[in-house]
Amino acid sequence: MSIELELATRLASSVSPEIAPVTRRSYDQVVLPGDFPDPTVTKIGDTYWASATSAEWGAVFPLFTSKNLLDWELVGHVFPDKLPDWAGSNFWAPEFYQENGRTYVYYTARKKGGMLCVAVASADSPEGPYHDHGPLVGQEAGSIDGFAMPDENGDLYLIWKEDGNSCHQDTPIWAQRLNDERTALIGEATELFGNDVRWEGPLVEGSALVRHNGYFYMFYAGNSCCGKGCNYATGVARSRNLLGPWEKYDQNPILDRNEVWKCPGHGTVAEMDGRWFLLHHAYLAASHEFVGRQGLLSEFTWNAEGWPEFERRSPQAAPLTNVSELNIAEEFEGDRLGLEWQWPIGQQPTTKVRDGQLHLQAGASRLGALVARRTHVATYKAATTLDFANLPTDTFAGLAAVGDPYNALALMAGNGQVQIWHVKSGKQQCLVQVFVDPCDTITLRLEVWGGQRYRFAYSTDGATWQPLPTDSFSLNGTYLPPWDRGVRIALVAQGAEGNSATFNNFIVRNHR
Repeated sequence: MSIELELATRLASSVSPEIAPVTRRSYDQVVLPGDFPDPTVTKIGDTYWASATSAEWGAVFPLFTSKNLLDWELVGHVFPDKLPDWAGSNFWAPEFYQENGRTYVYYTARKKGGMLCVAVASADSPEGPYHDHGPLVGQEAGSIDGFAMPDENGDLYLIWKEDGNSCHQDTPIWAQRLNDERTALIGEATELFGNDVRWEGPLVEGSALVRHNGYFYMFYAGNSCCGKGCNYATGVARSRNLLGPWEKYDQNPILDRNEVWKCPGHGTVAEMDGRWFLLHHAYLAASHEFVGRQGLLSEFTWNAEGWPEFERRSPQAAPLTNVSELNIAEEFEGDRLGLEWQWPIGQQPTTKVRDGQLHLQAGASRLGALVARRTHVATYKAATTLDFANLPTDTFAGLAAVGDPYNALALMAGNGQVQIWHVKSGKQQCLVQVFVDPCDTITLRLEVWGGQRYRFAYSTDGATWQPLPTDSFSLNGTYLPPWDRGVRIALVAQGAEGNSATFNNFIVRNHR
């Protein structure tokens, strides 16, 4: 026996036959916590890029990067400052397409005074800057959820949904060829399929395609996406040819609700190391519409018949356990606000960051000028300290829980007072006002439980808190979130244009 063979034999005999198998790492996680509906993902080079619906918040369409599909960094926005000239609202469902070193983003927006359209913007690199090319299609009922996919011959098509459910009609999925510049449709549109199965309810939408083993697979969503009564779910169909005929899986929906996650849907497929994932949104049942639709990564496999299958047919992501990692402690370092800050689209405020302070120029309309951050849980405390002594007369500044500029609960300071503002359907009411002794700074705090019950307090020394008296222990905030968005926490300044408020910090402490 050779020395090498003898050593190998000894090593083999010394190894226990009960070696523990290598644990397969779970990738089923919340990867975009907070309000990130309709998430999309693609791989460009060695980097994954993701984005999501912005709805009525700027900056429009966040740009995230990751190397592993789990850890994401916000690096910019498709439209960081200026909106496309033609569009006014409903910035939904961006989708990437990469070709010849150029990145395209197909997205939905509403034409000013008109219908929902699918449009396209492009850039020489995925981080931008992006040049908008305007709408590609806008049917009378509206056109949404565009996705670009080459057919079996290499010709690129746009797939989209006709938004018939908005006018009590069916919702066919269409496909039409794109021109060589990828900025206009050519030829005739072909209907692929519509909502014709019971679980799909009034619609099918959110198409995302992938090609695998000779088939085109379309992951799509059906039924009602949003709010308390949502019953969204995910289905799949396949075809040998892009233009059909398409076969829906008889086991649809392949991804549905469970006791932890509600209404999973509208996602995009990604592959990594031979494993397959869907990045999609779902509501956490415990916080639901108050936080919004969060970005989940769910792994699936291909069964013997060639169909995708999710484990137990429902999202397996656990709720966030260490929510303190998502706490915010903003001291306004640097010379500008970070990319995480948002504002109502079309109402980007004038801000300056210097010497550890945020200077927010006031707005006279509605709630005022505001900058906001997404929430991550439904129970938390938020606070800010502002320069009270130097607030101009009739300028109020403070902290607000905001569904949109028409629906908010705010704790505001000004004119020597602290007030609670109740804003509902655009009507503003002062519920409580108390006079405050003169002081240089004042700290304002709101507490919320379950997204629904709000309490407010202030401090002039940072240690002793004075709760604001209300008729009941807490105020009801169930009216705050719109049908398609979660609640934000905002810094607000209301007053004559040209006046400003100065904030020293912004703090959020999350609780499970």
